[in-house]
Amino acid sequence: MEEALLEDRTEERHEVVAFQVADQDFCFDLTSVREIRGWTETTMLPHAQPYVKGVINLRGSVVPVIDLSERLGLGATDPAARHVIIITVIGTQTVGLLADVVSDILSVKESDLHPIPDIIDEAVRAYVTGVLVIEGRMIRRLNLARILPSSAQDGR
Repeated sequence: MEEALLEDRTEERHEVVAFQVADQDFCFDLTSVREIRGWTETTMLPHAQPYVKGVINLRGSVVPVIDLSERLGLGATDPAARHVIIITVIGTQTVGLLADVVSDILSVKESDLHPIPDIIDEAVRAYVTGVLVIEGRMIRRLNLARILPSSAQDGR
């Protein structure tokens, strides 16, 4: 018993931000988060990808806002005052991610992360790197690098 407790204390922990999109639980590493803001109207960009809600002015910087629900294939969000924008840094890009609500900041161990079952399609594995099972909830951990189109990641 003491050995198990000692192992639990020595395993490295890291923090994730948990949030909901289309009533589904997701998370990613807290180190990627710059700030969490309430919904702000965006300026639409003609011919942008359908999941790009537009851009916002973040203290003088123009930041794109991505509708995570639409990007993950869960349907488009009709944003309202209750929605939040999670400002993240993905590679060299600052991006706003539209979510329903931020629910928790969780301290987790790597052993809390369970792999995606082998029978799941590679397309799903590209967006979800594993599942955290915490307090009876199953929270999918997102691969933020896949949220942006590859041209945006390359800085093109």
